[in-house]
Amino acid sequence: MKHEKTLIIIKPDAMQRNLLGGIISRFERKGLRITGLKMMAIDDLKISEHYEHHKDKPFFDGLKKYMQSAPVAVMVLSGLNAVAATRLIVGPTKGYEADAGSIRGDFSMSGQCNIVHASDSAENAEKEIYRFFNEDELFEYKKIDFEFIYGEDEREG
Repeated sequence: MKHEKTLIIIKPDAMQRNLLGGIISRFERKGLRITGLKMMAIDDLKISEHYEHHKDKPFFDGLKKYMQSAPVAVMVLSGLNAVAATRLIVGPTKGYEADAGSIRGDFSMSGQCNIVHASDSAENAEKEIYRFFNEDELFEYKKIDFEFIYGEDEREG
């Protein structure tokens, strides 16, 4: 197990449906530490960079319009195996395939309007984090519950 950081984007549909607090709460209850959090509008350049793998697909213009339809909240989470932990909480991309109890399973029936984005690897998380955050917007701090979230051997790494 290793300490990781990951990026979460709470998408326009979640913002419009007043789900922000509940989504953040799920990550906090799991024991992940919030090291960055802000609300923003995503400009064309960031969308093109973030969704570069979709730029040539027919649905890209609709995806761009959707992602710019309302502000988003972007968040950096950290913890042991944070990428895998957040992806478990989020659920699979298509909400109608996600298990009940996951964010998408509880709140989404769509592949596009699927509430959140979560980094899919530690390598991509690092790129995504610095796409949306400056270094001075990220905070390292010790939480008082740290010793009750991880076992003694896990805290050493």
